[in-house]
Amino acid sequence: MKRVTLLSVAVLVGLGMSSAHAKVSEADAAKLGKELTPMGAERAGNADGSIPAWDGGISKPIPGYTKGDHHQNPFASDKILYTVTNANKETYKDILTPGEIKMLELYPDTFKMNVYPTRRSAAFPQYVYDATLANAVGAELISGGNGIKGAAIGVPFPIPANGLEVIWNHITRFRGVDATTERNQAAPTKGGSFSLVELSEELSFQYSRPDMTAAQLADSNTLFYYKQVVSQPARLAGTALLVKETMDQEALPRQAWTYNTGQRRVRKAPNVSFDTPGTVSDGLRTTDDYDMFNGSPSRYNWELVGKKEILIPYNDYLLHSDKLKYNDILTPGHVNPEYVRWEKHRVWEVKATLKDGMRHVYKTRVFYIDEDSWQVSATDMYDNRDELYRVAFAHGLNYYEVPTHWSTLEVFHDLQSRRYLAIGLDNEGGMYDFGVTLSESNFTPDALRRSGIR
Repeated sequence: MKRVTLLSVAVLVGLGMSSAHAKVSEADAAKLGKELTPMGAERAGNADGSIPAWDGGISKPIPGYTKGDHHQNPFASDKILYTVTNANKETYKDILTPGEIKMLELYPDTFKMNVYPTRRSAAFPQYVYDATLANAVGAELISGGNGIKGAAIGVPFPIPANGLEVIWNHITRFRGVDATTERNQAAPTKGGSFSLVELSEELSFQYSRPDMTAAQLADSNTLFYYKQVVSQPARLAGTALLVKETMDQEALPRQAWTYNTGQRRVRKAPNVSFDTPGTVSDGLRTTDDYDMFNGSPSRYNWELVGKKEILIPYNDYLLHSDKLKYNDILTPGHVNPEYVRWEKHRVWEVKATLKDGMRHVYKTRVFYIDEDSWQVSATDMYDNRDELYRVAFAHGLNYYEVPTHWSTLEVFHDLQSRRYLAIGLDNEGGMYDFGVTLSESNFTPDALRRSGIR
């Protein structure tokens, strides 16, 4: 293990890391909300004080915020502590990922990391904390790790025993219940020019409904619904995607449909999974890259490397600001580093290695998962030559009207083409609406057809 804390070691040894089906004891679960946060992170700060203790995060909207606004920065007065560059990266190598080091080396004159004070802002509703405590003693991996049972609403494994449990925490983490948004994505050329792809999305997290039970989820086998419709550019307008994600992907794999405007037909799309190129992504991400990782974990062996302290994008309210234009953000090679906030946080490091006989463009993936939110904050992807192929960052913040910690922007860097894909641009548009009520009728093939018709 790498730099695993004493508390983590004690918990993992007590649980037995080799068991994929172990439940947490009542005694260990009782640590949640005490020495551990309600979500399973270490409540205490680190030894040198550079990571503070968790004090509850931002649990309600900050003064001056009105629903529908771009989120104001609660830490606007914070100053940069130091800046990591290619010239001084050796000084900070212990808190950098291989992908971050590679970005510094690939763009030595333009890429840098402005590091701010660490603010453990992640917070969630009380009913999510309550459910997480219940899940700790009831949740199990099933179907060889390709599904879960005995959990609802909160993360299933707040005290994880293995890498699969950590990645399921990411997949099921709380992101509200129903949400709609209109966002943009762009894939700048090496020179920095770009065209926007405008997307409208609807999401319904069945797993997260306040009255949901593990028994109901086992019966419905539905984790969430997702619908995406392209509105621009004109040549793609009306192209639409519908996904029903399942709890047990061995019993029933992901169900997906697409609507093609040329054919004016809805078709089942079983290939919307794994390493199929993502929607209008210029081949710069795979389908299972979306949200940093989604879908079935069945093609990989998952190793829990341990917990470590690294720099990750966090509290990126400036990058999220409606005071910025997309031209301010999208610069050649990477997003403008002047608008990115880096902080030191504790993360779980999970290594996914392709199983024998399985196919994927990524032979190895290393995930760095924020301990407070279970959001994958950074990922290093290696090709079949064991060379670093892509690097991705999730620029997270607290949507404090919910509250939930989620990314405002995901950026996927292809190191070979020296291009990147930015997903979630909303500076010149509207915000997530977490107050909508969506029904299952919003997520049927007929609804997809109606959404796609232009």
